[in-house]
Amino acid sequence: MSQARTKVWYFENFNILKALSPNEKQALAGASAMRKIPKNSIIYFPDDEDRKLYFVKEGKVKISFYSSEGKEMILSLLSPGELFGELAILGESTRGEIAEVVEDTLICSISIDQLENILVKNAVFNRQITKLIGLRLRKVQSRLTSLVFKSAPERIRAFIKELADEHGQMLLTGQKEVKLHLTHEEIAKLTATARQSVTSVFSELEKAGIIAYDRHRILVIDYDRL
Repeated sequence: MSQARTKVWYFENFNILKALSPNEKQALAGASAMRKIPKNSIIYFPDDEDRKLYFVKEGKVKISFYSSEGKEMILSLLSPGELFGELAILGESTRGEIAEVVEDTLICSISIDQLENILVKNAVFNRQITKLIGLRLRKVQSRLTSLVFKSAPERIRAFIKELADEHGQMLLTGQKEVKLHLTHEEIAKLTATARQSVTSVFSELEKAGIIAYDRHRILVIDYDRL
C-alpha cells in the first residue's frame, strides 16, 4: 500500500474527518506528513513556534503543563483517532504546553495554512473543528475549577465519570467499559492528586461495587454512585 493510500486509510478512523469528501481526504493526506516517533520523544515544547495540527494514528501522546517548580499536570492523554495542536487554528503561533510521546507512536501533521483551505471550503468540517476547540477549552476550565472547589477523591471520581462519558462502551449488562491503558501515576497527574490517593479511591470504589479495574480497563458498574 502506498504512503498516500495508507494516510487516507488511517484518516477513516477520525470521526471529525467524516465531514470531508473523498477528494478532500485525499487532499488532506497529500498535504500531511506521516512519521513514526519513538517513546519518550518530545513533539514540541512550551514556547516552540509550531503551526501544525497533529493526528494520532497509532500509540499515545501526552499533553502537559509544567509549573515553575517543575510539577507536571497532564491535560490529556490522546489515543488513535484523536488530534492535538488545534489552538494553532486560532492564530496561536507558539505552544503553551508540551506534547510528549508516551509509547511508540505514528502521527500525521498538516500545516495550518494548508488546513485553512479545507476549512474555508467545507462549512461542516469548520464547525466541527470549532466545536472541538470549544470542548477542549471548556474541559481545561472545568479541570481548573475542580482544583479549587473539589477534594482529591471528588476529582478522581469525576475523572472516572468523564472517562466513561467520553470513552466508555456500553455493554449489554448496562455497565460501561473504558479500555484505556492508564497507570495510577498518569491518573494522578490528570487529576492533580497523588498516586496514593488514586490507588486508595480506586480500591474503595471497587470494594463498594461501583467499579472494577485492571491494567487494561475500567468497568463502571454503577455510574450513578460515582
